[in-house]
Amino acid sequence: MNDDHAALAARIDRTNELLQRMLAEVAKTPSTHAIFVDAGYLYAAAGRLIAGTEDRRAFDLDAEGLIEALIDRARTIFADSRLLRVYWYDGARRRIHTAEQQSIAELPDVKVRLGNLNANNQQKGVDSLIRTDLESLARHRAISDAALLGGDEDLVSAVEAAQGYGARVHLWGIEAPEGRNQAEPLLWEVDSQRTFDLDFFKPYVSRRTAQPYDSGGGTRPSREDVRFVGAQIAAKWLAARGREALVELLPGHPYLPGSVDQDLLVEAEGLLQYSLRGQADLRRALRDGFWEHVQTQY
Repeated sequence: MNDDHAALAARIDRTNELLQRMLAEVAKTPSTHAIFVDAGYLYAAAGRLIAGTEDRRAFDLDAEGLIEALIDRARTIFADSRLLRVYWYDGARRRIHTAEQQSIAELPDVKVRLGNLNANNQQKGVDSLIRTDLESLARHRAISDAALLGGDEDLVSAVEAAQGYGARVHLWGIEAPEGRNQAEPLLWEVDSQRTFDLDFFKPYVSRRTAQPYDSGGGTRPSREDVRFVGAQIAAKWLAARGREALVELLPGHPYLPGSVDQDLLVEAEGLLQYSLRGQADLRRALRDGFWEHVQTQY
């Protein structure tokens, strides 16, 4: 009997040892978050807030700049977590990418998922795509936190599915000029809520009739011209702040903090006398020039 007790005690000790090792490994595993953007909600809510209309044809959205701003904000909110990627959900005729959607798909750390767009320009199948991705990532422990930018009540099942596998879902919204633009049942289900205001979105949304800069004939600068301006601004930025400022900047590569990115855009537009809003390739060239100069300094 004593031998049985000793064997049982040994098995218990072994089990405890294995549990301790497992917990230690879990503790060393970094948390991971992902950002899920319902583009239909984004365009409608941001367009209404900034441009006074939900009609996409009436305004330009600098998706690249906005995505980087969202990534930067997530980096602050989930301080001890790494980004898996940004999921961008939108609709398209026969699920064929538009030029704008293609440019978004080419961005680093961004995955574009397309539902269908019917004859009334209504998205179909987007909510089910969000649910599938949220549930799958949570089930496989690929994410611990999900930031969901959306407002449709149909997303409740996606939230519940992810939570069922232990992920926390944080609802991000866009300020509404009046009332609410997110369904109450969705607000009830999520783990936290956060609303981004007009000042956050204003740099990324502009009416298409607006011409912030007149290039005197509308000559579009080349990518090399814009890249050179980016390097110029980087040199000025380093001269003003010193090399020690690189300590905070470099870990975010290839992304720039939101405040730095906006200062870069505004200064570049002034030097070029040309608006870079809504021109993803030139914005990318500008950041490339900035980073190329910065990387020569360390």
